[in-house]
Amino acid sequence: MAKHVFLTGPPGVGKTTLIQKVTEVLKSSGVPIDGFYTEEVRERGRRVGFDVVTLDGRRGVLSRVGSGSSTARHEYRVGQYVVDLTSFEQLALPLLRNVDHGSSALRKICIIDEIGKMELFSQSFIQAVRQILSGSGTVILGTIPIPKGKPLGLVEEIRSRKEVKVFNITKENRDSVLQDVVTAVQNCLKLK
Repeated sequence: MAKHVFLTGPPGVGKTTLIQKVTEVLKSSGVPIDGFYTEEVRERGRRVGFDVVTLDGRRGVLSRVGSGSSTARHEYRVGQYVVDLTSFEQLALPLLRNVDHGSSALRKICIIDEIGKMELFSQSFIQAVRQILSGSGTVILGTIPIPKGKPLGLVEEIRSRKEVKVFNITKENRDSVLQDVVTAVQNCLKLK
């Protein structure tokens, strides 16, 4: 039986939009829900990076297009994007650490959009996600990238866990799978 639900699919297919729709449905049921999603940042129609946005509206930089000559001692890069690890950790880590505390009698939902290359530069993030996956009081509703190139350790670990239900999101099913995802999360909440 699944304890966590993840969405996967190609970039731009609508995983974040679907997570936001599922979150709205679940919020109306009164279940405690917290977490974050990633959002594209555009300037003059061109994508210049990504921000982390919490469910309560706080925002922080995840990455920006970087210049070729950096004076930073250690730069975390994914393609043309330079990851702002400090900004990401300051916003995301407190959410992840707080969501798994409190009464174990009350199940909670933690939105993690996404667990990808940029986020995985943070060892503290990896540790926090693993702790929630192994805990008993919180259901993760998250997104993971499709396998491409070098496998990402935590992503493959999540994909292979028997207590994780993974939905493969496509352009064809992204509008019709909403209720299936909501039901899967609700079923996770019913587990003792």
